Amino acid sequence: MADKVLMKGNEAIAEAAILAGCRHYFGYPITPQTEIAAYMAKRMPKIGGTFLQAESEIAAINMVYGASAAGKRVMTSSSSPGISLKGEGISYLAGSDLPAVIVNAQRGGPGLGGIQPSQSDYFQATRGGGHGDYHMIVLTPDSVQEMAELTIKAFDLADKYRMPVMLLADGTIGQMMEPVCFDLAIDPAPEKPWATTGTEGKRAHNVINSLYLNPAELEQTNIERYARYDEIAKNEARYEEYLMDDAEIAVTAFGIAARVTKNAVNEARKEGIKVGLIRPITVWPFPKAPYEKAAEHCKQIISVELNMGQMIEDVRLACNCKIPVSLCSRVGGMIPTPNQVLDAIRAAAKGGK
Repeated sequence: MADKVLMKGNEAIAEAAILAGCRHYFGYPITPQTEIAAYMAKRMPKIGGTFLQAESEIAAINMVYGASAAGKRVMTSSSSPGISLKGEGISYLAGSDLPAVIVNAQRGGPGLGGIQPSQSDYFQATRGGGHGDYHMIVLTPDSVQEMAELTIKAFDLADKYRMPVMLLADGTIGQMMEPVCFDLAIDPAPEKPWATTGTEGKRAHNVINSLYLNPAELEQTNIERYARYDEIAKNEARYEEYLMDDAEIAVTAFGIAARVTKNAVNEARKEGIKVGLIRPITVWPFPKAPYEKAAEHCKQIISVELNMGQMIEDVRLACNCKIPVSLCSRVGGMIPTPNQVLDAIRAAAKGGK
């Protein structure tokens, strides 16, 4: 059995990125993700990599653009307000079909909000976050081990589909410490014949650009990009089902909220309530299949979130509004307790909404 290391979630992300072949990190400190930058500052010089604390989040994401255009595996990280500042650069990455990994250890908002954990950046992540028609693949870990595993997966998906991938974490999992196994399958970075690596007079010039002055060309480019997004939706949606086979009530949650919810589901089962959990691991593409299935045999779905109700919209769409979907949430950096979720399950079992 492989050895495990006790690490913070943020540190696990950084170490996994290095294992995945990331040798370029550009960032800016902001709570609660600063440990990622601190870890990279220590490790990158020792392995021949590049760590650079940029003068701003805007500068950092544009440095990511440059490194990615040169064919490198590159990562940046931030927390909610910092991701907002990176929004234009993320749109440029998507518009130029460039792979990159972006980590968001979410904190409360809007505005400066607070430094406690939140999930209120769901809309920002799943609806793009910057201007224009584009998507990112968005992965949502619920443990420190998954922080590592999904970081590696993020690099693979980014390169496979030539697009930005976001690891949508939260401050709690970023700061908590758990044993992590790094004996993980690592796929080497693929060849990137499109990269701007210099021609040496042996090939035509590669051009990386998101500017299309011909509207017909821009239209066709967007259509082709969305055909790729359709392929991703078919092949890359990921989720976990827990005790859903005989469930009459479904609860759904991601990240730290899923950890809390699983405890509530176990307690409800002890009381004889047939309830199960659907945990989306990708929130874009959103995994519609388990919700469509749940709508056939469950009487209600409860969405547990650390926001005012954002993922609940995708849940309702996924189950085609066939059954009621209710919200159980805390905001502002507060986390629902297992008892709060259990009370919502009990109410649903009694016919409430």
